[in-house]
Amino acid sequence: MARFQRRQFLQLAAGAAALPSATQAARAQTYPSRPITVIVPAGAGGPSDAIARVVAERMRDSLGQAVIIENVTGANGTLGTGRVARAKPDGYTLGFSVSFSTHVVNAAIYALPYDVINDFEPVALVANAPQVFLTKNAVPANNLQELIAWLKANPDKASLGHTGPGSPAHVAGILFQKQTGTRFQFVTYRSAGQAMQDIIAGHIDLMCTAPNIALEHVRAGTIKAYAVTAKNRLLSASNIPTVDEAGLPGFYASPWFAFWAPKGTPRDVITKLNDAIVNALADAEVPARFANLGVEVSPPEQQTPEALRAFQKAEIAKWWPVINEAGIKAE
Repeated sequence: MARFQRRQFLQLAAGAAALPSATQAARAQTYPSRPITVIVPAGAGGPSDAIARVVAERMRDSLGQAVIIENVTGANGTLGTGRVARAKPDGYTLGFSVSFSTHVVNAAIYALPYDVINDFEPVALVANAPQVFLTKNAVPANNLQELIAWLKANPDKASLGHTGPGSPAHVAGILFQKQTGTRFQFVTYRSAGQAMQDIIAGHIDLMCTAPNIALEHVRAGTIKAYAVTAKNRLLSASNIPTVDEAGLPGFYASPWFAFWAPKGTPRDVITKLNDAIVNALADAEVPARFANLGVEVSPPEQQTPEALRAFQKAEIAKWWPVINEAGIKAE
């Protein structure tokens, strides 16, 4: 009798031990069983929204469920990002954003009610947006080295247009000053389009902005382009050198876009979402659609959750000291 009870106990214990893996397997097979919401903390029609919709269309094919975009605007992306942080970690609420801002820069300039590392699970790095360093035509420099020499000879006389404290162009301008020993003024605009109008008109001297805003004017000869702020040349403008080639190695300042899930989202769910996103990015039409938006698909080796987390931490280590030293605070 005692032997029978012992055998029965061991069988029950073995069954109980198998329950977590069985539950995980069942969840992996059934997820997703309803539509997935992707919160974009920016307005409809903007770059983040447009990129998210391109990817969401193709994620549906892999997941067998609708992927719905919800725009939550306000406070430079912090309201929508906070919604993601507080969401149930079941894989049915994700966030997609220009994460250079929402998951790096914002944490250095705002008092956030969430932790950009510990309150999110990385899902996939989707795209990066190399910027182009520009001047008005009247600047007497033919390349980046000549521009740096001109700025050094004229400290505090030139001006760079940007869209606000902590914006990609603003922090890029501060890093440029730090790396080159130059000084110039910063002028704030409501939009990059307004700043572009002023640099064409000669009212400001410098800009660092997205290719889709700049390239038509560069080709028309109304402004000058000196370098791309990335390791590789642009597919859409291969004649513009990288900063490494132009003589300012390591001056990388590219906003980037990524998917995130709430902390605690099961690993198997993250894996399934990542697979769907990777498959979407492999679609032959995606690079062309991204190019129209001024962004490029992230390399395959950077599309894993682990690579996204490592990249985020590297960006924090790079940019937080620059932002803190400059004393940038939200207005």
